[in-house]
Amino acid sequence: MMMDENRKLFDEFGEIHLKYMRDTKKYQNEFNAKGQEVLDVIRVYENRLCSTTEGGGYGKYSGKLAEKFHEIIKINFPRIDSIGLQ
Repeated sequence: MMMDENRKLFDEFGEIHLKYMRDTKKYQNEFNAKGQEVLDVIRVYENRLCSTTEGGGYGKYSGKLAEKFHEIIKINFPRIDSIGLQ
């Protein structure tokens, strides 16, 4: 749902992500800028997902759910943890 509702942003980031994987130094700034936008969207959806779990009395599962959410994101964007590096 997150990627469908933000298709343009994720498509643009996907292109930059591929370029970044080929030449890290050349595309680092562009990757960081677009990546920050993507991380902002990811945080919103992660908060939505985990807040319903925490509010429903399943707070101990919230951390594991957030971890799983990020694992799924990393399938499509394996270098997403490199956003913000200089």
